[in-house]
Amino acid sequence: MKAACWHGRQDIHVEHVEDPKILNPRDAIIRITSTAICGSDLHLYNGFIPSMKKGDIIGHEFMGEVVETGTGVSNLRKGDRVVVPFPIACGHCEPCSRELYSLCENSNPNASMGEALWGYAPCGIFGYSHLMGGYPGGQAEYARVPFADVGPLKVPEELTDEQVLFLSDIFPTGFMAAEACGIRKGDVVAVWGCGPVGQFAIKSAYMLGAAKVIAIDRFPYRLRVAAEQGGAETINYEDVSVSEALREMTAGRGPDHCIDAVGLEGHAPGLKGAYDKAKTIMMLETDRPVALREAIMNCRSGGTISVAGVYGGFIDKFPMGAIVNRALTIKSGQTHVHRYMRPLLERIRSGEIDPSFIITHRLSLDQVSEGYSTFSGKEDECLKVVMTP
Repeated sequence: MKAACWHGRQDIHVEHVEDPKILNPRDAIIRITSTAICGSDLHLYNGFIPSMKKGDIIGHEFMGEVVETGTGVSNLRKGDRVVVPFPIACGHCEPCSRELYSLCENSNPNASMGEALWGYAPCGIFGYSHLMGGYPGGQAEYARVPFADVGPLKVPEELTDEQVLFLSDIFPTGFMAAEACGIRKGDVVAVWGCGPVGQFAIKSAYMLGAAKVIAIDRFPYRLRVAAEQGGAETINYEDVSVSEALREMTAGRGPDHCIDAVGLEGHAPGLKGAYDKAKTIMMLETDRPVALREAIMNCRSGGTISVAGVYGGFIDKFPMGAIVNRALTIKSGQTHVHRYMRPLLERIRSGEIDPSFIITHRLSLDQVSEGYSTFSGKEDECLKVVMTP
């Protein structure tokens, strides 16, 4: 089959690889009909995630048709149309029993690597390094799905792939980020980063009762989508002081909740940005936490910081004093996608939201190199790339 394979920094291209096979009774084989490039994939593309090996198949946002199931999968049949969640979860361990699916204790065969870096290991993830299990990903023609009796969600035929594809990751991720804030009616929420996850966090914050959402970014086209599609007020951090603007927009108190939808590749103008860039080049820190620092310093006292952006290692100049002295709460985590897929599917079916609004580029899998280059470079007002094998 054809698959998008990683071969080094900014080197991802399609090649022919072996077809996936059933390895476990709880496996299924999916013929992929739609797949997407995620902002998290750019961390692989730009060389920030360790333990990648040349030839690894990447991609964790995909859906398709069941073509084969193992003997332990009774809930799926050949021909079923399904969306696959990016975390791989067994459904039976202690975290899974509490719906903390991204903390599954049984799906990451390389748990010792995660334990060495983070203390304990998270679940396995499709196409996202050997640290996360080394599973082949979904930017391909076919994929093996472990624990298929737990993960894939059957979707109705009347909904298009583009309407349901993002149930695999970014819609639940944006929703969980907003939910973690504990939004009450009338609250003000600020969202750093207007990429796909940020756009869904904006939408979700309004769904959960926010009175106002403020979107922060530097690209006019992303801010335009946040305003026109999400109803957010906007701040371009290259044009104004974010702190001053937020104080003015919140009567001096700061937002009730702040969502970091940026993660480890944050940018900032001036000295702050130069500091983090220099530190990462010299390998004195692994991540650039520009948005996280700014969210902490600008959140109202007693507020909540929700971190949806991916962080992989160690950061510098973390304002712990602000957290302690102003009683701030930080919540984060890889998304427990399984928990959100069905209720969010119902929101799509009811017409409350059509997730396809974020798609700007539709390509074939053979154009994956072009897709990564365009998405990473923010070229041609690229917000989201969807590919068909």
